[in-house]
Amino acid sequence: MRPTLSTTTLRRLQLPFTLRRNASTTASNPSIYDVVIVGGGPAGLSLASVLRSSAWTKPLKIALIEGMDLTPAREWKPTPDNFSNRVSSLTPGSVAFLQSTGAWDLVKQERVQSYKGMEVWDGVSGSAISFNTALGSTSDIAYMCENNNLTSGLLSHIESLGGIEIRDKTRVESITNGTDDGTLDLTSWPVVTLSSGEKMAARLLVGADGANSPVRTFAEIETRGWDYGRHGVVATLKLEGTGEGEKTAYQRFLPTGPIAMLPMPGPYATLVWSTTPQHAAALKALAPEDFVAAVNAGFRLSHVDVEYIVSNVTKGVVDEFAWREQNTAVDEKRVPAKAVSVQEKSVANFPLKMRHADSYIAERVALIGDAAHSVHPLAGQGLNQGIGDVRSLAKTVEYAVQHGQDIGAVLSLEPYFEEQYFKNHVLIGVVDKLHKLYGTTSAPVVAVRSLGLDAVNALDGLKKFIMDRAASR
Repeated sequence: MRPTLSTTTLRRLQLPFTLRRNASTTASNPSIYDVVIVGGGPAGLSLASVLRSSAWTKPLKIALIEGMDLTPAREWKPTPDNFSNRVSSLTPGSVAFLQSTGAWDLVKQERVQSYKGMEVWDGVSGSAISFNTALGSTSDIAYMCENNNLTSGLLSHIESLGGIEIRDKTRVESITNGTDDGTLDLTSWPVVTLSSGEKMAARLLVGADGANSPVRTFAEIETRGWDYGRHGVVATLKLEGTGEGEKTAYQRFLPTGPIAMLPMPGPYATLVWSTTPQHAAALKALAPEDFVAAVNAGFRLSHVDVEYIVSNVTKGVVDEFAWREQNTAVDEKRVPAKAVSVQEKSVANFPLKMRHADSYIAERVALIGDAAHSVHPLAGQGLNQGIGDVRSLAKTVEYAVQHGQDIGAVLSLEPYFEEQYFKNHVLIGVVDKLHKLYGTTSAPVVAVRSLGLDAVNALDGLKKFIMDRAASR
């Protein structure tokens, strides 16, 4: 059964900060808003941007709350040879949506890198799929964009439009239900109390506040999922050569998880290596030159050699890799250019989890982005799912405004849930199964998955279809 809010519930919720759901509030006169968005990441900012861009939803009174200081994002002026390690892969469909709002025009395009080719291969058997323009597809597969770049562009767009009240450096202290003072019945409305003492009553409260969403907890929406027992290691790398010409993304499936090299402008690339927590800690502890050698080994040596180096070699990886590479056959057309250096302080890691909320909506509450779902990064679809949520929720709110409906009512929000939940559920399931399929060295499983890869790679028409579908997402 889909969870909904009950205005008589008096249960106290245990959270890292005070978040109590009561039938009353100490605020006799909270400020009234049509939409309050909690979370100032790409998903929350995208929603604020598109709601303010639409002629129908522009008149709505909207506030956005973010605990972090957004000043660095507003004043973001990076140097050309320095890239953040927090990078997202945006599909052409996501970019087209951002273009339709005008926000994409304010993203620094010289720091965005598109690519039309992708090499994917099995690190155990060597079976592979090559996606490239020779298949006849002229579409870009994806656009690599720093999260800072997107956030900066979205903030610039919001501020150019005006009308959105942004409260950054401000925590949500509690969320309660409002009261009926005899003139205005707010008993079904969420009232958000901020660290500044300000109180906001929301006709629609949107949780864009991450995997540990207080908004989701307030709405009593459960999540299902598990931890993968893997960490994602990220870094910004400089590669051999000038980086000119058509770019290609590379992903190799190792038994401990996939390692991916994704192109950035010039000779730079972003690394995402999914591996065990022990391997992640070992990689982070390596000297820069040894870390670079370990990355090169991840793409060029056998999975047995990679396992040995990461598990046992704490220094001298450069020499170990050079010695083992001499005895390893490498198809240079299939692997990325060698990394020559790693950007200082760019190596980081984070745990990988799969989570999916039982519902994206409750009475006067909607969840988007990581508050609704978390997916393994091997397909690069996390932010694209969030932008899909934004697109659908904005369309749902716009329809409700056009037809005089209450934008916070469950019935008004139902189209958003129906459109997004199944799509996200299918994608999360597919990615989860891929992770499990490639996380084994069992001979029968390797044989079957390799046969599948080889079969798909032999069918140019099918590969072109996959490329075009990915581009249109």
